[in-house]
Amino acid sequence: MKKRVKSIVLSGNGVNCEMEMAHACKLAGSDEVDICHISELIYGEKNLNDYHFLNLPGGFLDGDDLGSAKANANRLRYIKMKGTKETIYEQILNFINQGKLILGVCNGFQLMVKLGLLPGFDGDYQTQQVTLTFNDSGRFESRWVYLRVEKNTPCVFTRGIEKLYLPVRHGEGKFYPANTPVLKRLRQRHHVVLQYATTDFTPTHEYPLNPNGAVDAIAGICDETGRLFGLMPHPEGYLHYTNHPRWTREKLPKEGMGLAIFRNAVEYIRKNL
Repeated sequence: MKKRVKSIVLSGNGVNCEMEMAHACKLAGSDEVDICHISELIYGEKNLNDYHFLNLPGGFLDGDDLGSAKANANRLRYIKMKGTKETIYEQILNFINQGKLILGVCNGFQLMVKLGLLPGFDGDYQTQQVTLTFNDSGRFESRWVYLRVEKNTPCVFTRGIEKLYLPVRHGEGKFYPANTPVLKRLRQRHHVVLQYATTDFTPTHEYPLNPNGAVDAIAGICDETGRLFGLMPHPEGYLHYTNHPRWTREKLPKEGMGLAIFRNAVEYIRKNL
């Protein structure tokens, strides 16, 4: 019997990409996809244990007060769910320990790093070691970017993917490590999954190819298991050739590049969970 894959997409408090992310999960073959408002977790109406794939979409959580996603990180870490002594954060840690998958895009990536879920060195998902801060340009950036994909990364989401071209939409996307040892470890352990690149997919710090001034041109990272992945570009923003900015001028495959990330996740779940 075919194993059923159940995906959950968190919404609420300023998230605005949940519909696109849910659609990506469905196109990728997820059998069930639920868009869940965060209050449904807090009040016990939904439980992460019932799902295999947690999606944290983009948006402007809590209006980016305290810095992007910081307010929601505190909410998840400290607010107890109704009728229990458990926080959503503790439920997320249990979710990770069960071998399940988490994808954070844009605001979702910001949430993951501020919770400490990424980079998750040595299984430490509680200590924040990197951040995503204001773009060097000093303004919101909405453009398409070329992305180099690291071949040796453990990331299950990018298996078989050699390059990507995806949209970015953010004001606080500059990746910044806490210190030099953190950056060194990210490089050595192949946690760096995506880098902003030139048209020939060479990593670059040149604006606007690197739209935010990210250190080491880092656009996305994973944990050491490869099951937790966060990126600033929006894979759910390129699911069909008509999403491409030059679709009327170029001959493109019907399927957009971003869908492969979600398909890899679903296939991994079918085989391993």
